[in-house]
Amino acid sequence: MSNRFDDAITVIKTGVAQASGAASAGTTIPADFSGNTPKFIRVAATAPACFKLGFGSLPTATTGDLQVQPGDAVILAVGYATHFAVIQVAAAGVVQVSPLENC
Repeated sequence: MSNRFDDAITVIKTGVAQASGAASAGTTIPADFSGNTPKFIRVAATAPACFKLGFGSLPTATTGDLQVQPGDAVILAVGYATHFAVIQVAAAGVVQVSPLENC
């Protein structure tokens, strides 16, 4: 029996860590190894946080946006987004965003 890794991800470039607090905060989506906006990103959090993508400018995250739980990283399609924002659910934490390579 052979192993299959069809769903494996490739992370080469360092991502960004964004603090989540009571107010929305964010930054630019990190570029992939080639310097391009990635097609997909991996998002993880140290405390429950809400995450929002923005198109052309920094969005404002609210508690109604996508919730990321500690230990449950999500892989998101970036589309035309250029920025992201986060906000805490109940306590401050850090949301880490890694660009996945466009392989």
